[in-house]
Amino acid sequence: MRRFALFVSFFALIIVLFSSCSNFGKVMKSKDFDYKLVKADEYYAKKKYRFAQQMYEELFPVFKGTQKFEELYYKYAYCFYNLDLYMDAENLFKGYLEVFPNSSKAEEVDYMRAYCYYRQSPKIELEQVNTLKSMGMMQTFISMHPTSSKVKEASDIIDLCRIKLEQKVYRSAKLQYEIGHFRAAGISFNDLLNDYPDSKLGDEYKLMVVKSYYRFAGLSIIDKQIERYETVISEYQDFADRFPESKLLKEAEEISQLSQNKIKVLKNEQNTPSVKL
Repeated sequence: MRRFALFVSFFALIIVLFSSCSNFGKVMKSKDFDYKLVKADEYYAKKKYRFAQQMYEELFPVFKGTQKFEELYYKYAYCFYNLDLYMDAENLFKGYLEVFPNSSKAEEVDYMRAYCYYRQSPKIELEQVNTLKSMGMMQTFISMHPTSSKVKEASDIIDLCRIKLEQKVYRSAKLQYEIGHFRAAGISFNDLLNDYPDSKLGDEYKLMVVKSYYRFAGLSIIDKQIERYETVISEYQDFADRFPESKLLKEAEEISQLSQNKIKVLKNEQNTPSVKL
């Protein structure tokens, strides 16, 4: 019984789709362009963006230069956006602003152009060109439209992009630490802290700097160890200055104390005369 119901539902869906395609085909064959525009708008209103997009595309040169062209262009661009074709949508939003710079929709379209870059922002592990582009575009939007109702949303998107970029750099620095490239990890975590000084994870980054340089010092040749343990102590002092209330301060302090002990041992060994047999 259930299979029969599913079959009926599937069959009904096929009929609806066939009917829609059949009606669409009839409209496309029509030579009445005003009628086609009305039908395109109907498809758009019903969120059948693929049908609407094809009709608008055919009508684009027909209505260019007429009073109906602006609305057609606007909806045509949104068809691509709603079909998740963000690169094409961005180009069309850009073109709309060039053709209709004084439109009442210019502010909205300007925002949507920037938002298309945000929607193209990839996973953290991939190149973040569109993430950076989105940040720049959103900042430009805020500068151009400081009183817009979209300013807060644009600012929030900039923050989200910044967090994504921060996470990408963090993952890279963490990987360097995990594979034993401790000097590179220390530099990367310091760069991360300097690039994102207001990060909530700042003290964690600084602790990783201390830990990285400590591990690096321990793997160094004897002649370099004192100098490199001194770097650990210096990085700890910077930690204490920046994050005096951090819960991680004690762990950093312990590493600094271990480094001081290492230096004492190394200096004693240097001052102990060798025994000649």
